[in-house]
Amino acid sequence: MSPETPARPKDAALGTGLGRVLLLVYGIFALSASARALVQISTHFSEAPLAYLLSAFAGLVYISATVGLAIGGARGRLIALVSCSIELIGVLAVGTLSIADAGDFPDDTVWSNFGSGYGYVPLVLPFIGLWWIWRHRP
Repeated sequence: MSPETPARPKDAALGTGLGRVLLLVYGIFALSASARALVQISTHFSEAPLAYLLSAFAGLVYISATVGLAIGGARGRLIALVSCSIELIGVLAVGTLSIADAGDFPDDTVWSNFGSGYGYVPLVLPFIGLWWIWRHRP
């Protein structure tokens, strides 16, 4: 690093090192959840409206988490923190509801059954995201 190039603050980018893998996974989930919701809502919304709207909501949460992790800094950290927290609450709530009352979820969402259709990655991902944000706090 040259003397005229200032060092990046520790919290400038959450998407560095292992964070890049986390950023990639969030990006994949943002794309897959959003695309899934778009197809479900546009082709057979009346079959399971709650499930499909939750898929769309999950897609928005993954998009915002991806953006927050990518931009870093105080603003990005806040966006990522809120997004990962909402994601964790969503996975736990939807996972519990989809098991307790399967009738409300005739079709799967990203978060139903705690993300079993996605190898339980949606259940683990917010814990890793929150840990990463905490680990790289200023």
